[in-house]
Amino acid sequence: MGKYLVLWETDEARIPVDPQEKKTGYLAVIDMVRQDIKSGILKDWGGFVGGGGGYAVAEGTEVEIGKTVTKYIPFFRFKVTPVTSLDQAEEVIKAIK
Repeated sequence: MGKYLVLWETDEARIPVDPQEKKTGYLAVIDMVRQDIKSGILKDWGGFVGGGGGYAVAEGTEVEIGKTVTKYIPFFRFKVTPVTSLDQAEEVIKAIK
């Protein structure tokens, strides 16, 4: 199982202009994120101050992470980057010949 940094960005062209519709949609997304946290696939989530994007830390297989982010498309775009733990980084560094 891997750990991933997920950077997300809102696709503003797909977000309703009406404030009440926008609020309803964003609250639905918050509920979805809470479920992903409860399920354990998301370990952390945050939005950038000023809006428009944010980050999450996810753990799982590539397929699990792919399924998770796909639920949020087309309203959000993602950049997913695998990351190492401190212990993994140390192991890689010790392997330098």
